[in-house]
Amino acid sequence: MVLHPRGRGVLVFAVWLGASRFGRVRLGPPDSRPEYRYLTWFAMLFTAGMGIGLVFWAVAEPLSHVADPPMAQPGSAEARAEAMRFTFFHWGLHAWAVYIVVGVCLAYFSYRHRLPLSIRSALYPLLGDRIHGRLGDAVDVFAVFGTMFGVATSLGFGVLQVNAGLDSLNLLPQNVTVQVLLIAGITLAAIGSLLLGLDKGILRLAVANLCVGVALMVFVVVAGSTTDVLAHFVQQIGTYVQTLPETTLWTDADARTGWQAAWTLFYWGWWISWAPFVGMFIARISRGRTIREFVFGVLLVPTAFTFLWLAVFGNSAFSADAATGGALSAEVAEEPAIALFGLFDQLPLSTVTTALAIVLVTLYFISSSDSASLVIDLLTSGGIADTPKIQRVFWAVLEGAVAAVLLLAGAGGLVALQTAAITTALPFSVIMLAMCYGLVRALYADQHHLSLDAVALTAPHHAHVPADEPGPP
Repeated sequence: MVLHPRGRGVLVFAVWLGASRFGRVRLGPPDSRPEYRYLTWFAMLFTAGMGIGLVFWAVAEPLSHVADPPMAQPGSAEARAEAMRFTFFHWGLHAWAVYIVVGVCLAYFSYRHRLPLSIRSALYPLLGDRIHGRLGDAVDVFAVFGTMFGVATSLGFGVLQVNAGLDSLNLLPQNVTVQVLLIAGITLAAIGSLLLGLDKGILRLAVANLCVGVALMVFVVVAGSTTDVLAHFVQQIGTYVQTLPETTLWTDADARTGWQAAWTLFYWGWWISWAPFVGMFIARISRGRTIREFVFGVLLVPTAFTFLWLAVFGNSAFSADAATGGALSAEVAEEPAIALFGLFDQLPLSTVTTALAIVLVTLYFISSSDSASLVIDLLTSGGIADTPKIQRVFWAVLEGAVAAVLLLAGAGGLVALQTAAITTALPFSVIMLAMCYGLVRALYADQHHLSLDAVALTAPHHAHVPADEPGPP
């Protein structure tokens, strides 16, 4: 149902929006300019958008697909090509398009029309002043639940990976007690960063994440088969682009293996559950940019880095798996959290790289918790940014507590958490459709020098404060 089939409509809408004449519209007054430089902007949006999940699945997903591909023969060269094709598909343009739709709607209505930075504001052209009542409250509640469960899922993956890394260094055993203690400790660190604020806390963490991640990726390229990795990367990008329409429309209608439900549909639900969090965070750091700059900056730059990351670690994992006679993929099938460290064991300086990977996941844990706490605080305060810091601390603690409780629930804990993330994504997908419609109505009104009240379906024509300059820049 979600802009079916599988996010295609979201991607088409985002590209159309950026390429159309509306791309010139600035997210703010016509004379506004971006607050952050490109490098720091890209670092923050990438950290918020992927983070822990990408570190966790960069090795685990390609190896899982090689062992159990949707169409090819397991373990074959075709299976490896198919594994990267679907891994790119799951982490590529479609995921970022979901974030763009939410982010550009929030930034436009908040910075150009001075509505609160909240999900409900994007529905003003449909609901008018009713966004300030129970309907608006319900919209933001769905967004809060989606953010909470989506982020808690990632935090659960992160702590499993940190624990697996510490176990590989013989520092701490792998068990639920250690994982809960790790969640508590890292959450305390996240609170410390949260209290420093956006510029001193989240921004510095984002830059640190990018630096550590790039260092690890460069090491894997240099220490492994450099030529093989880069040659396959170019070929895999070509395959992704060439088969994108086919992959997007594939429904497993003939075989009905259930593979797609286990992987692709889970990812779409996960991205949508993350959309309020990432969309609002990107909007928060994107004031002053044009819609075109926003759309293509968010769509292309993080996607390119994501593909490079996946290609480096995925292709290196294939080589390591071949060197171990398939032992690595067999271990990953039993315990995905060890995948990255299993790869490092096949490379030089495994102890150093394992320690760096633990640091990277921990930093992503902290920055994801910080960013989510900031967003949930905005949602629950009606878009007011200047709230008591204790409120953000409360949300950070609650996020860690949710992840810990589901880990304590046993082997099915994270499965239940993932199911909850997908469930909360369903109502928000309907809200996203309404947001797209509302944005288009507002942009056409903007072009014709009309106020939002003039196009709002239920709003009295005197209730809304107009933009500084309603015409396009």
